[in-house]
Amino acid sequence: MHILQGFTKSLAMTALSEIGDRTFCVAAILAMRHPRKLVLAGCVASSVVMTLVSSSLGWVAPNLISRKWSHHVTTVLFFVFGILSLRESYKEDGDSDDELEEVEEELDDDDTKKHQRSFLVRFFSPVFIQAFSITFFGEWGDMSQIATIGLAADENPLGVILGGVIAQALCTTAAVLGGKSLASKISEKTVGLLSGALFLVFGVMSLLSRPEGEL
Repeated sequence: MHILQGFTKSLAMTALSEIGDRTFCVAAILAMRHPRKLVLAGCVASSVVMTLVSSSLGWVAPNLISRKWSHHVTTVLFFVFGILSLRESYKEDGDSDDELEEVEEELDDDDTKKHQRSFLVRFFSPVFIQAFSITFFGEWGDMSQIATIGLAADENPLGVILGGVIAQALCTTAAVLGGKSLASKISEKTVGLLSGALFLVFGVMSLLSRPEGEL
């Protein structure tokens, strides 16, 4: 039951956090420029590593502080992220074209730095490395990563990992197959509102539940 709860929360949270975001646009644009299989492999591999790292940090957290406090911190994070997501969504104009243009410019700049990765190119495809690195550093420290850490601290880490990996893989596959046309049709405002609402729902659920082991 605990695994299922962690799985469903992680799946829903990750899907709404990732669809239409910057790394989604990166995957969509890269897939238009390079072989889709390599882009998909690089983005998914990066997402798996990031999910494992985040969930591991969340799993360790209750061993550093009490489960009661880690539960309270997670609850607060859900409410904070929910409010932030809703606030950012209301500021959005609903147009994804500017975001796509910014991502394309960043990818053009990144192409000029490929020669600096000559060592890694000996072992991996340049496209794979580019997709992996941009996705990894794009996700590092963002709201979804921190939320995953908090979720893994409060739920079964295995369920969180499975839900996160599957959601990331589905979103990345949609971006790679749909390309720029799909990315441009996704309303960041709508996704942000849904994501914010979901964070608030998780916050209420966490507030009403008891930490594991507490009577």
